[in-house]
Amino acid sequence: MKTYYFSFGQDHTHRIDGVTLDADVLLKVTAEGYNEARQKVFDAIGPKWSFQYDDDTMDLKYFPRGIVEVPSI
Repeated sequence: MKTYYFSFGQDHTHRIDGVTLDADVLLKVTAEGYNEARQKVFDAIGPKWSFQYDDDTMDLKYFPRGIVEVPSI
């Protein structure tokens, strides 16, 4: 399993399982691969997210609330 992170734009605010996803957080998703991670996020919230990162490309300096996880994703 690999870890991927998803960011959200200013107009992309979601609340799932009591967790707020917005431009100030990265959503952590564990999946077998890149496409599976994208599909998990798309199935949960549709196309309203911005970018997908992996451990090598993720930079927390732009996300003041850090990394969050949603149990159902």
